[in-house]
Amino acid sequence: MKVVNGQRSIVDSLKSIYHRLWTMEYGLILACLLIGSTTFAQDFKKQFKQAKELFEQENYSASMEAFRPLTIYDKENPYPEYASFYYALSAQRLGFYTVAKEMFLQIKTIYPDWQEMEEVNYWLFKIYLDQREYFHALKLSKEIKNSSMAHNMDVMKREALLKIEDLETLKMLSEEYPIDSEVVRALSFGLGKQINPKDTLMLDSLMKQWMWKKKDFISTDRAAPIFKDIYRVALLLPFRSSSLDPSPTVKRSQFVLDMYEGMKQAADSLVGEGVRLELLAYDTDHDLEVVKNLLKAEELKSADLIVGPLFPEDAKMVQEFSQTNKINLIVNPLSYNIDLVGQNPWALLYQPCHKTIGEKSAELVATKVSNKNSFVFYGDSPKDSAMAYGYIKSAIDRGVKIAYVQEVRAETSGDILDRLATATEYDEWKNPKQFKLKLDSIGSVFVASDDPLIYTKVINSIETRGDSVLVVGQENWLEDNSVDLGKFEKIKIAFAAPNFSSVSSKGYLDFRKKFLQRHGNLPGVYSQKGYEFMMVMGRAFKKYGVHFQKGMEQEGIPGALTAGYQMQPNHDNARVPFVAFSNGKLDTVNKP
Repeated sequence: MKVVNGQRSIVDSLKSIYHRLWTMEYGLILACLLIGSTTFAQDFKKQFKQAKELFEQENYSASMEAFRPLTIYDKENPYPEYASFYYALSAQRLGFYTVAKEMFLQIKTIYPDWQEMEEVNYWLFKIYLDQREYFHALKLSKEIKNSSMAHNMDVMKREALLKIEDLETLKMLSEEYPIDSEVVRALSFGLGKQINPKDTLMLDSLMKQWMWKKKDFISTDRAAPIFKDIYRVALLLPFRSSSLDPSPTVKRSQFVLDMYEGMKQAADSLVGEGVRLELLAYDTDHDLEVVKNLLKAEELKSADLIVGPLFPEDAKMVQEFSQTNKINLIVNPLSYNIDLVGQNPWALLYQPCHKTIGEKSAELVATKVSNKNSFVFYGDSPKDSAMAYGYIKSAIDRGVKIAYVQEVRAETSGDILDRLATATEYDEWKNPKQFKLKLDSIGSVFVASDDPLIYTKVINSIETRGDSVLVVGQENWLEDNSVDLGKFEKIKIAFAAPNFSSVSSKGYLDFRKKFLQRHGNLPGVYSQKGYEFMMVMGRAFKKYGVHFQKGMEQEGIPGALTAGYQMQPNHDNARVPFVAFSNGKLDTVNKP
């Protein structure tokens, strides 16, 4: 095994611990995410060796796929702990921090006595810090007894805690860990930025207690919020200008061009609200070398917000630039991937992340559905796993019973119909009137996937049943022309819809009218999203100034077309409206 400090010999004796999945609540949550996973007849030793070679070659995507089937318990498989560890470490190297975290937690739950638990805790500690889960990280650090890891952990802890901008978080950490020098150090720097007398007195007390010098913690950057006459927004987007031509055909970069048109219209509209934005458009051409050269431009350092470059593989250098120059960054305003925020305190995710959508879905079910038995189906992608995990954990916390969970692949999708719609009794016209899963025995089905193969089978199954089950899904199902929209109303489906805009609202009608006047055609979905995104950002500048993040977390910003934005501690959007069909039109069913 590759470890932090050299090689270790690994004892191959393993224990059968499958029954533990059902003995702890957290173990139950993680076990749920394994229900329905497919096992294969395999040469375990050969497969493990091949997977390990892929990992050592730094081919992490392939190694994840190779290790995955080896993570499942089988009495003939001697490698589930090791495969789970390397699967998680591969995910961490790819930046899939949420997936890695859940797998490491699964190892802790299922294999608590594993001899490599110190290393599992080390990497989990790092991920907690990366995802700003500071309390979890510090609690876990107390479990690690390996002194050779201590220095690296202290360095990581210092770097992470010094990035915390919220003073209240630092104070709570200090109350919980009053003798942790790195916690106290971070709090002292936070207090050194304040002008409140109470904070100054607290800083004086800490300096005396720890025998530190106050001047080392006093910040020269204790300025009031910075407001400007004009805010500069740098758009690092793949316009692919070299491939553009004047023909009316759809361009390779059409969605970017449409989004940009919406952003420009927002900039014009914001002038009427007293906000002036200067949009600086740069073409990245989806090329790392181009991005590298663009970051050399001196004018980019004067930007108040960077948007782009959309793709994770292009974003690393922009993240570093943003952090070094303290410039707000949104890598992709269309993305739900929380890993795009990374460790950068200046980065935001404009959309809610997949885990948040799962959590908000559970909140909806807990408040709107009286029958607390819930089924969960999810796809085999990391985003689906994160969404399902968020739902399951939040649902259990809110008193919803997770009665059944299944990961669905193409070859197992037929199980959905078998599980939900296998009839046991029929009426005189051969219509099913009772099922293996009794009518009204569950209240909800959460589908953590945008794969039509999965959600259409759930929809058809619930339609066949004809009972009062609420299906909770995703707004992009509405873009599937193969599904009769009438079904969405007939069988009660609520869609998580962070980008929902009522077409009858005054804001939307005004936007559509102005867009039609300007372009001679109605706005597309990307023009609409670009417009709304820039309206929210412009209003954030107006209300909170250049450094708008703290205000965005405390109060949020209303949208022009949508529910708007409220930043969570992990820097994604907490506002997730849900919509459902009523009398042939979509309406919101909650107040985010």
